[in-house]
Amino acid sequence: MNVAFIGLGAIGLPMARQIHQAGHAVIGVELSEAGRAAAHAAGIEASGDWRAAIDADVVVVMVATPAQLDALVSQCSELKPGQHWVIMSTVGPASVREQSIRLEAKGVQVVDAPVTGGVARAETGSLLIFASGAQTAIDHVEPVLRAMGNVRAAGASVGDGQAIKVVNQHLCSVHLVAAAEALSLARSLGLDPAHVLDLVQGGAGGSWMLSDRGPRMLEGTDTRVTSMVDIFVKDSGLVASEARACDAPVPLLDIAHERFSTASQSGLGRRDDSRVIETWR
Repeated sequence: MNVAFIGLGAIGLPMARQIHQAGHAVIGVELSEAGRAAAHAAGIEASGDWRAAIDADVVVVMVATPAQLDALVSQCSELKPGQHWVIMSTVGPASVREQSIRLEAKGVQVVDAPVTGGVARAETGSLLIFASGAQTAIDHVEPVLRAMGNVRAAGASVGDGQAIKVVNQHLCSVHLVAAAEALSLARSLGLDPAHVLDLVQGGAGGSWMLSDRGPRMLEGTDTRVTSMVDIFVKDSGLVASEARACDAPVPLLDIAHERFSTASQSGLGRRDDSRVIETWR
């Protein structure tokens, strides 16, 4: 298939690379000059103009926020009828449903397919993909989705995948902050946090977030950025908003959101999300 991939960031570029390696023709769209250079280095042609996606059979969208998705759809005045858009960003049910209506009015089919697994799983093509929407549309784009990871049926309606991702991000937010607090506790107890991490991560108290982010929590502020603190400010804020809309109490999530917000306000917003641990120092 001819695929356009919009949003070649830390997770988007390895996703696009997996699609390319699976044998699909890929054109990238990325506003950042550095992002385009990284794509070119990976063997993927990239443009700063959304119109590079006009002739694609499938458009994969991996922008960061609902506002960016809205701006993208607003710009796209010339779309090929029958084109399929796969929205893989974490933007929430309301946003993806709103933009789906606008895109379908332009003759575009939409699949709601947010992902989880982070950069590590994007680089190995092993993301977990929550795909929802019309089955015919999912079937059409499935060869592209399979190149990026494991496709799980999330529901028959656009927005179902995003709703599941809201639950997922609740868990990710809370687990990440819990891991930071636990390693900070270890340090306060006079223990070597690295030794504690090695001992507990495989036990009942372990979590994927502890194993993945824990080592970077111990590396310091300048550790490699795979997901920024500000992404979790956005995601945990999205969870809080969705919870308020359905009157669901989420006190643990509220604490996590406050920690990420504090880290961002302390100048760590563009650092790796593991740096939330610095709010305990």
